[in-house]
Amino acid sequence: MCHVIVTCRSMLWTLLSIVVAFAELIAFMSADWLIGKAKPSSSDDVDNRTGGSQEPYHPTLGIYGRCTRISHMQLSRRDTLCGPYAENFNEIASGFWQATAIFLAVGIMILCAVAFVSVFTMCVQSIMKKSIFNVCGLLQGIAGLFLILGLILYPAGWGCQKAISYCGHYASAYKLGDCSLGWAFYTAIGGTVLTFICAVFSAQAEIATSSDKVQEEIEEGKNLICLL
Repeated sequence: MCHVIVTCRSMLWTLLSIVVAFAELIAFMSADWLIGKAKPSSSDDVDNRTGGSQEPYHPTLGIYGRCTRISHMQLSRRDTLCGPYAENFNEIASGFWQATAIFLAVGIMILCAVAFVSVFTMCVQSIMKKSIFNVCGLLQGIAGLFLILGLILYPAGWGCQKAISYCGHYASAYKLGDCSLGWAFYTAIGGTVLTFICAVFSAQAEIATSSDKVQEEIEEGKNLICLL
């Protein structure tokens, strides 16, 4: 018989697992890993409303995507265009970034799988006599290691020609040059930290759902057990 067990710690672990998976996925897909040096407006780029030159803009560069500004000569306006600069894996700008993409993708797939499974831990707490919380916590720890490897290798690719075109000639491995780090990089770091927190907290979720109080309510015949 399925017993639906909801505790404060198990629900918090489930929510954190889902948040971490989405945060890492959004960061990976974003083009805001590097913020390039300012591109000055040309003499033809004039704001029609004020008559003055528009503000310089900062193009952004991701692992496989980029955002840049394009001009519409006939419409006298400029739009920001975002999309992948690499049509396939081999066109990613640096071998280090290719390795980063692999490590992050593997870590994110594990996190997404754990986030999916975590939703069902309210009803299923063990598989083949093994705690599903402990198994998921172990997987999150493994995913965190993959994420760390990807984040360590990413700055090694700052010396590639693509990064130099955005960050200037002073850019090299682990040196930003004229660029700055974007929100996606910090989100990936924050998500990695939270991944390890989730891995540790999964043990608390296991303790909460197998406590004596839970067992007492199961013995009383309750199918829905809520301990908040």
